Order: sequence, then C-alpha cells, then structure tokens
Amino acid sequence: MLSKRLACTAAIGLLLATGATACGDNDKATATAAAAAAPKLDTEKLSAEEIQKQAKDALSGASSVKVVGAINKDAEKISVDLAVDTKGQCKGTMSVPGAGKFELIGDGKQVYLKPDTEFLTSVTEGKNPQAVELLKGRYISGVQDDPDMKELTTVCNLKELTKTFGGDDRATNITKGSAGTVNGAKTFSVKSKDSSGGEVTLHVATEGKPYPLRIEKGGKDGGQMDFTEIDKPLTVQAPPADQVIDYSLFKDRVKPA
Repeated sequence: MLSKRLACTAAIGLLLATGATACGDNDKATATAAAAAAPKLDTEKLSAEEIQKQAKDALSGASSVKVVGAINKDAEKISVDLAVDTKGQCKGTMSVPGAGKFELIGDGKQVYLKPDTEFLTSVTEGKNPQAVELLKGRYISGVQDDPDMKELTTVCNLKELTKTFGGDDRATNITKGSAGTVNGAKTFSVKSKDSSGGEVTLHVATEGKPYPLRIEKGGKDGGQMDFTEIDKPLTVQAPPADQVIDYSLFKDRVKPA
C-alpha cells in the first residue's frame, strides 16, 4: 500500500504521455522577453502536428519548470505543485484528498519525502499512532533505491520527465483547436485522442517561444496541468541529517501495529 500510495503521484508523467507535450511560463517578465526574441506562432500556416512539435522542441530546451494542477488515477485525485530542473533538483508538494500530502525535495543526489500527519495516519491505517508520532516532521531518504518508487523519483528530473512527453505513440486525430488564453498569455490549442479514446487538449503560447502552457485530458483518468516559471533557477538544500530517516526503516515503522 505504501509504495502504491507514493508512486501514484507519478501520474503526472502518465498525463503528459497521452499524446501531447506540455509546459509553460506565466511569469510576465519572462514572457515579455521571449516575445521580443521570437516571432509569433503562425497557427494558420502550421499544421496541428507542426504546432505540437514546436511546443515539444521548446520544452526540450527548458532548464526548469513548475507543474501545478490535479489529475485522477486509480479513482484518486492527485494534486501537484512541483518545480523541477534538469539537474535532478525538485521541490514542492503532492497530495491526495483524504490521504494527506507530502513534501518532495531532490538535491540532485538524493530524493527526500516529508509526509504530513494525515498521510502517515493513512499509510498506517490509523493503527499505529506511535509510529505517526515518531515519524512526523521527518524526511525520508533512500526512496530512489526502491524499484517500486522509480516513477516518483523520475518526476524529480526534468530530463527524465520530458522523455515521457508525447510518449503515447498511439495518439490519433490530431487537429487544430482555437485561439484562447492561459493565465493571461495568448494561446492556440491542439486536440488529439489518446490510446484510450480520451480527448487531450494542448494549449501552446503564440507569442515568444511556443511553450505549452496547459494540458487537459478528459475521462476518468483525466485532469489539468499548468506549467509555469520556465528557466527559473531552483535553490534546493538537503534537510539536516538529524531530521532524516532511511526509507527501509520508514517502511518497517509504518506497518500497522
């Protein structure tokens, strides 16, 4: 249950692999500079496939991005607020309503999790309050050494995460959508169907670099993700050693009493 509860948060990668790629930048200063440096996206001349490719290429050159949104996986709604970069650094939070949330930190060497009391109570099924009291406020290290947690730790590296973007090669019916706005930025949408038949909508910036700004997916495993703060440097520090507990010990302690 523990690894499933934690690894389910990697559904961000699953959403981004549904036939479109996504990220974005709603920082006004960055958007203004990009608009001055690059031409507008010619949505009339470009095909839907070409617009999508330009968005993916723009994302591939990003050094960092912040992901904010919510998606559904295995009947659970997962909320994400996470900044990641190409150095393996990350920081932010992930949560499941009714099951708590945890802080996620990656310093390029280790990935640390800091679950809140609600999360600890959930994974112990409310049967081990002593463990909850002992572990609360602690960071968990060594997560990346567990094969079951690989998807979660991949989320902490933008280089690895971007490999999943557009990973559903069975996406079909890629068509142009319409002009719009996302977080105040002008966009143009591209629509497609993923392998399960769900509709995916990618919103691409039309001014400056054609960064994707939002991705939406319909259906029971759908959701929405916004991508902001592209190329904003991350400053991440590992937590103090006296606040860290090894993942193997954590798994042993959270077993229901």
